[in-house]
Amino acid sequence: MTQQPDTVKADGDKASKPNLVDRVFEQLRERILSGDYAAGSRLPGEHELSAALSVSRPVVRDALGRLREAGMVYSRQGAGTFVAVQETPTSALSYSPVKTIADIQRCYEFRLTIEPFAAYFAAQRRDDAAVQKIAAALADLRDATRHQLHRTDADFQFHRAVTEAANNHYYTASIDALKQHIAVGMHLHGLSLMGPRIKLERVFDEHNAIYEAVARGDAETARDTMRAHLEGSRDRLFEGKVLDLSF
Repeated sequence: MTQQPDTVKADGDKASKPNLVDRVFEQLRERILSGDYAAGSRLPGEHELSAALSVSRPVVRDALGRLREAGMVYSRQGAGTFVAVQETPTSALSYSPVKTIADIQRCYEFRLTIEPFAAYFAAQRRDDAAVQKIAAALADLRDATRHQLHRTDADFQFHRAVTEAANNHYYTASIDALKQHIAVGMHLHGLSLMGPRIKLERVFDEHNAIYEAVARGDAETARDTMRAHLEGSRDRLFEGKVLDLSF
């Protein structure tokens, strides 16, 4: 009789483990498919993943095993687990990789032709789910700002959520194809913000202004604040010195 609670608890643990493995598997799979874990990159170690996902290391180990079986990751003895290159349709939109500083500026130039109008249409067409998704990314940016950090992943998710709210798959296809290119610029921009606290807070305020304009349906302000934010990011990164792209 005295051992029955322990037996029930053990059975409960066994029953719950597959659910945890499923959850972790899906979380990691989503991060790989979204590009948060890029092809060829090394995944965080089991200890780090278990802490980040609030599960035990055996659960992480089982989830990684499923990812290996699915061909999404592979292991190198003594080196860790790496993201496998995923097969993509030949018709998928793609751009040449960033190779120079000029390419980063070109990326900003191109973003300025699409993201302000994506924000414009987002304000016109947003629904509650879209606004909540933008708000979630903004909350991550707020938390990072409080800790004096710049999170490239949260920054990208904010911009993608705004683009997605426009309900135009051409915008989202373009932003997805540009993810790695945008990440380079965002990373360097984030480094330029390290220093006086006001820099990070100013950038957060820019994101917040975009969110508020979209949420209240003010299309023109959403367009203008997105343009001002992108121009400000470019100018902070290049210290106001725009390169001559004629050559």
